[in-house]
Amino acid sequence: MIAIYKRDLKGFFTGMMGYVLLAFFLAVGGLYFTVMNLMSGYPDLSYTLYNNLFVLLVLVPLLTMRSFAEERRARTDQLLLTSPVPLWRIVLGKYLAVLSVFGMAVLVFALYPLIMSRGGAVSYRQSYAALLAFFLLGAACIAIGVFLSSLNENQIVAAVCSFFVLLLAYLMPSIQTLFTVGSALAMGVFLVLAALGAAYAGWHSRSWGLGLGVFTVCCAAILVLFWLRSAALTSAFSSLLGALCLFSPFEKFVGGLFSLSAVVYYLSVTALFLFFTCQTLEKRRWN
Repeated sequence: MIAIYKRDLKGFFTGMMGYVLLAFFLAVGGLYFTVMNLMSGYPDLSYTLYNNLFVLLVLVPLLTMRSFAEERRARTDQLLLTSPVPLWRIVLGKYLAVLSVFGMAVLVFALYPLIMSRGGAVSYRQSYAALLAFFLLGAACIAIGVFLSSLNENQIVAAVCSFFVLLLAYLMPSIQTLFTVGSALAMGVFLVLAALGAAYAGWHSRSWGLGLGVFTVCCAAILVLFWLRSAALTSAFSSLLGALCLFSPFEKFVGGLFSLSAVVYYLSVTALFLFFTCQTLEKRRWN
């Protein structure tokens, strides 16, 4: 794991990729820090970090796109899959390499409250609590990007997939408001999900008749549920969408609160997608 970690970390700074991404991230963060904390006088760093959330939509896909996609393109993944090293160590080594690059920028952000203290009172507790939440949010986003990279052979495709998944998570609170009780839009989404599930069942079983049957049963169930219990079903779906709001828990730290549930949420998302990555590699190893 250490050898993989060192190789991937060194790979970021062999060329210009690591330097350019860090410079971009720090430039945007420094701009918001100057405007909000130095010029506007906000006493903590949470507002600056909150305005930097959109940068993760660009930074994380570019950091994670090479993790496994480049290995597949260069056919060096066969060496990893056939090595005696457990898969979880391979995944963890690559993940920690990307996380370390992101952590370098976070360490620079950690100096900002010290700079602010030279001009007046600073809320260190709120600033560093928000910085911890920002780091954990980045760690969760990186885990998602690494997982999507393991599914693709092309770096560009992996980056685009990561961008759209993170963008969807970023916009999820707005999307959630579209699903009101008994709305036709919610029913349409349920039907689309049923169609996707039926298509997957038909493709996996190589029987489109089975897929059509699954779609028919799902449509009938959805129509009956919407007719009898539309409020409960739509409310449950809205709660599910709420669980997909990856960026929303960070907002609790902006108000000066420390949310243990947000910390557990980000750690759970990170562990879940690293597990998915291990399972993806395990399937490819046996194939």
